[in-house]
Amino acid sequence: MTIADTKTVSAVAKPPSPWVRVCPLADLEPERGRAALLGGAQIALFLTHDGRVHAVSNYDPYSGAHVISRGIVGTRQDAPTVASPMYKQVFDLRTGSCLDTQGKEPRTLTVWPVAVQGGDVYVRSEELT
Repeated sequence: MTIADTKTVSAVAKPPSPWVRVCPLADLEPERGRAALLGGAQIALFLTHDGRVHAVSNYDPYSGAHVISRGIVGTRQDAPTVASPMYKQVFDLRTGSCLDTQGKEPRTLTVWPVAVQGGDVYVRSEELT
């Protein structure tokens, strides 16, 4: 067989997964934030005492600083929350809604879908900007 007789078989590229591995779940501590850079987005990850992981923007829309991962974790009724370490606005970790604006206009945090599989934390990459 000559080179001219061979066929080139191109590998079919598998489409990229919409989920990006961020870190091992063991790297997260309950009620303490961790920051991660994914693409151009800074996210803040929180592991709550019920075992759920939440991912929100690390950008504080009131102070303009990337500090949400340093916030104080708590609850309001049944909602897991984080209070900004700057001006103490309180955000719902499930929705990003500001529950206590401290007298300012309401603003929100971006929220990303999170999955935990095989001991690793994944964030839906289609949502990253």
